[in-house]
Amino acid sequence: MNRTTRDKLIDSMVDALQRKGLHGVGLSELLAAADVPKGSLYHHFPGGKTELAVAAIERVGQRAEQAFAALFERQPDPLDALGSWLQGALGQLQDSAFERGCPLAAVALESGPDDHQIRAALANAFTLIRQALQQQLQRHGYPQPQGLAALFVALYEGGLLQARVAGSSEPLQQAATTLLNLSRQHRMEPQP
Repeated sequence: MNRTTRDKLIDSMVDALQRKGLHGVGLSELLAAADVPKGSLYHHFPGGKTELAVAAIERVGQRAEQAFAALFERQPDPLDALGSWLQGALGQLQDSAFERGCPLAAVALESGPDDHQIRAALANAFTLIRQALQQQLQRHGYPQPQGLAALFVALYEGGLLQARVAGSSEPLQQAATTLLNLSRQHRMEPQP
């Protein structure tokens, strides 16, 4: 598949966000990683780095939504699917020597109140992810699917952050195992 120049720029930004965050990567580095000339950036993204970051955040949200659809199709039990999702994230983090975290979290931690476009894109991406999880949990009769979906996203983000800083998968592994076990137990309890 031939990727367009626009796609190359977006993919390079997603990669940079995972490794360095928005402020940790320069335009020259992005252009070199995408293997495109400088004029390409402003041709496709007249708003520069911010507009490119918004496009990358949107891409992450879309990819997550698609990945969840495929994951839940392969593994019909949402908790098994969520366990696979968390294990996949840990695998990616470990394979990168704890360098590649979640691109959304990196940008969220860096953004300030004046970063309206960035924060709107982040809010939308997190909403897409939570809704994808909520739909599956609801479809399978899990109580409080909206809250449970939000809890899994919070676990994922916080666990990856802690694992990345510690250089160990233990923080995310321990929290994921506990939440999955509690969720299974809670589902089995009679609901009022």
